[in-house]
Amino acid sequence: MFVQDRVPPKPQIQNHTTNNKLPISFSRFADAKSLGFFTWVCENLYKIITFLVLISGVVGVFYLMNFTSDTAALLCLQSTQSHSLHPSKPIQIEYNKIAWNPDKSSVYSSFRSDQWIVVSVSDYPSKELTKLSKIKAWQLLAVGNSRTPKDWSLKGTIFLSLELQVELGYRVVDYLPYDSYIRKNVGYLFAIQHGAKKVFDIDDRGEIIDDDIGKHFDVELVGEGARQEVILQYTHEDPNRTVVNPYVHFGQRSVWPRGLPLENVGQIEHEQYYTEVFGGKQFIQQGISNGLPDVDSVFYFTRKAELEAFDIKFDERAPKVALPQGIMVPVNSFNTIFHATAFWGLMLPVSVSSMASDVLRGYWAQRILWELGGYVVVYPPTINRHDRVEAYPFAEEKDLHVNVGRLIKFLIDWRSSKHRLFEKILELSYAMAEEGFWTEKDVKFTAAWLQDLLSVGYQQPRLMSLELDLRRATIGDGDKKEFVPQKLPSVHLGVEEIGTVNYEIGNLIRWRKHFGNVVMIMFCSGPVERTALEWRLLYGRIFKTVIILSKEKNENLAVEAGQLEHIYKYLPKILQRYSSADGFIFLQDDTVLNYWNLFQADKSKLWITNKVTKSWTTVSVGGNSEWFSKQAEMVKKVVSTMPVHFQVNYKAAVKNDQSLTICNSEVFYVPRHYVSDFIDLVSLVGDLDIHHKVAIPMFFMAMDSLDNFDPVLDSMVYKRKPPSSNVTTFYSAEAAAVHPWSVSTEQEFIKLTRLMAVGDPLLLELV
Repeated sequence: MFVQDRVPPKPQIQNHTTNNKLPISFSRFADAKSLGFFTWVCENLYKIITFLVLISGVVGVFYLMNFTSDTAALLCLQSTQSHSLHPSKPIQIEYNKIAWNPDKSSVYSSFRSDQWIVVSVSDYPSKELTKLSKIKAWQLLAVGNSRTPKDWSLKGTIFLSLELQVELGYRVVDYLPYDSYIRKNVGYLFAIQHGAKKVFDIDDRGEIIDDDIGKHFDVELVGEGARQEVILQYTHEDPNRTVVNPYVHFGQRSVWPRGLPLENVGQIEHEQYYTEVFGGKQFIQQGISNGLPDVDSVFYFTRKAELEAFDIKFDERAPKVALPQGIMVPVNSFNTIFHATAFWGLMLPVSVSSMASDVLRGYWAQRILWELGGYVVVYPPTINRHDRVEAYPFAEEKDLHVNVGRLIKFLIDWRSSKHRLFEKILELSYAMAEEGFWTEKDVKFTAAWLQDLLSVGYQQPRLMSLELDLRRATIGDGDKKEFVPQKLPSVHLGVEEIGTVNYEIGNLIRWRKHFGNVVMIMFCSGPVERTALEWRLLYGRIFKTVIILSKEKNENLAVEAGQLEHIYKYLPKILQRYSSADGFIFLQDDTVLNYWNLFQADKSKLWITNKVTKSWTTVSVGGNSEWFSKQAEMVKKVVSTMPVHFQVNYKAAVKNDQSLTICNSEVFYVPRHYVSDFIDLVSLVGDLDIHHKVAIPMFFMAMDSLDNFDPVLDSMVYKRKPPSSNVTTFYSAEAAAVHPWSVSTEQEFIKLTRLMAVGDPLLLELV
């Protein structure tokens, strides 16, 4: 019982008028006693002080109740009276002395079932609950509270009323609130006591898709019914990432689950790659809910019209995904399966708000699960959960939003030297109370919970070595697995979604405005009948137009003829055709241009890869092949005919007459005011057989000083040969361009587009 709940004994009042046995004596100075104000105050000082203290206490309580925006201050006052925030000392349990306590009192004492559905009920059975009661091979268990109708009943369902809960004799009952779903703790123990091997934790508004739990979850982890398969897993390569939003993986990146730190809400990028893990230890399985997913009050209040029900859909074809040690995910009590190895993790804490209880449980359980070598897996939609358009109590979540980020960091850093699972659990519970995540009440509650587990026949799982402290293996290309999530329509309204879409469209508008008068000239070595339209679709959104050149002309696709060895000779006609353009960017189809990284570049300057060493090289003519000598001789001939300003620039860049500068020239940019210079330089070449790789760097060094070139292409990812396997890991959305890259089919184009969507998310609308 809390201190404030205790009733103080009534004071005994002596009746002097009737107690004649007490001697009554009068001082001879009594009649002369002064009754002046000063004397009266002195004699009654202690009474006055006591009275003032009582008055100030009452005033303080009324102030807290009437002048604060919620009852948090009053609850704080009550909590300091009822229990200490920080535990006084760790609790010691003699586990070996806890006797098995079978159910002998209830009418269900002889009933056994391997698979249980546990739900809290506060009203008469819903239609969803009626359907749950008919799921084959699963026993529905309904746990009542003080709001549950006394005559609650549902055919085929075991109902634990408040009276029956007390009769079961569990230690945890003494700590449970009367009007909360947290009383499900009793239901968990009851299910374990009656043979449970799996517990499906759900609420009364969840409707199993196709009425088949085993179709969606891994109900069997061992034996004949087990799926012997590897599971996609988030990568642990980034040591700073500690939590993920699983909704992104399942196609809804603008939705976030309750319990995700608000500072992580904006992390909407999909995974660059995943790894894999062998199945069999996914002892906690979190399902995704269509309709009304598990979202917090911030999302609920800001992303919908006042009377509109959510109906959010997730990608049912997306693969399930596991969490490695060191990365966590919000886990709830609405749509989660616990296997026997993780039954200890069913405990819902009691000293925090009801909206925070299952979230704290989820993070707490994930950390302990690592000690068993287990992990959490998130599954594609398993239930439809109907939105009843009820208000979400934001005040109930405030402690969650404030503390959850700190809690995750604390749990990942926490270590224990204990050698038994329950000792580790109790030690962590104590440490969490010390850190203020819950109070001493939950330390005592954890101790009661562990004792109850043993008394109902649960056996502690064996510990495994913790992988967090081991050196993480390098993730090789062969270990990286790709999956690009869909971007499903977000039918919900909402400030954030509109803001996100506006941000993406705003970017597209800014890029288009910036490059909308720049012409792209692209040379395609691949089959234009398969790629020409795709290239125009990709880059035509950004640039004024996309001119495509290839070895052979194709009028139907508007592809012009040109030879790559002398492609510069074909450019003057195009430059003159678009005389009002701001500039021209040349690109070969074996190079990917990340246009979003060009926004800060100076469009009035020349761009080329002069700082990309594998693209721009200087070779000595002496000792090299005859081809280099011939190219060098032709360059000298052209330079000798150049006007003075071209010659000065060129000779300032090339110090040695016996050297030849070569640039592969996969990408370069010529601004409007250099177009006439470029055309003049091409005319100086005339019929000379100077190769494209030699002519372009010669032109650029003649047009301006190397120091004046814009460095935007310096960040280009450049390799002479593509990786032998898993080429997608070679791509970087942060680089200005990526070379080499091969696109010869529609499938390869789709693959590239999905990768580029990291920088331009609206590209996903094209595939």
